[in-house]
Amino acid sequence: MKLSIAHTTRYQFSAPVFLEPHVVRLEPRSDPTQRVLDWSIAVEPEPMAKSHALDAEGNSVFHVWFSGLTNALEVRAEGEVETLRENPYDFLFLTPEAGRVPASYMGDDHDWLARFRADSAVAEGPVAEWTQAALEASGGHALDFLNGLNQRMYQQIRGVVRQEGEPYPPDQTLTSEEAACRDVAMAFVACCRQAGLAARFVSGYQIGDPDTEHRQLHAWAEVYLPGGGWRGFDPTHGMAVADGHIALASAPSASATLPISGSFRGTGVASEMTGELRLQVR
Repeated sequence: MKLSIAHTTRYQFSAPVFLEPHVVRLEPRSDPTQRVLDWSIAVEPEPMAKSHALDAEGNSVFHVWFSGLTNALEVRAEGEVETLRENPYDFLFLTPEAGRVPASYMGDDHDWLARFRADSAVAEGPVAEWTQAALEASGGHALDFLNGLNQRMYQQIRGVVRQEGEPYPPDQTLTSEEAACRDVAMAFVACCRQAGLAARFVSGYQIGDPDTEHRQLHAWAEVYLPGGGWRGFDPTHGMAVADGHIALASAPSASATLPISGSFRGTGVASEMTGELRLQVR
């Protein structure tokens, strides 16, 4: 599936400010699930200098530096991406160890995935309770655990839009009746780690309702299954991720995937963020 994307984010300041260096993570990744056919990122005011690189997680990032004062900052990302994974369950050669929870990570995978796993598992509280319920319902089968957890979050937590702020703590999300996609994604990640699975946060785009004009950035989770690699699960929509999602960045925490991060200098200056996202299936 080919998708055309145009995404503009604008920050308006109440008085001229000096922009500190910014990091932009708005270029989709190219991997076995998606291919970038054409992409460009424009920044106004024109940066004094810029650098295109990979961060520690392998995400495409633009570093930009500014000079002078400005009343606004605008970042425009647009291009075309082809999604390639039609079947989210195409692990035809999934290793036997991946069929159980917790998964058995061997060799180099065991060491490298340590930071995505349960380094802070808890004995009680909502994360522990949701995880245990999903484990019992699944009989210890990994995909049953993941799909069951995915569906329960979708059914019990209503999705809402919250433009700003870090994800809520997972325990808070799991006791709420509503939450933003980034909240639910991090709660899903926490439950997977509690069960011994390697999991990470993903930011990106999702096709959604084609008749809806107003769109937002989206967030979901990816879980590493031996033989299957990183596989996406979207608890906001209760689905396994296939060709309807476009990943921008992934990391153990949401803070390392921020589409735009940076600061400005200006005493007593207020800022307002607005955005527009257009996504069309070609």
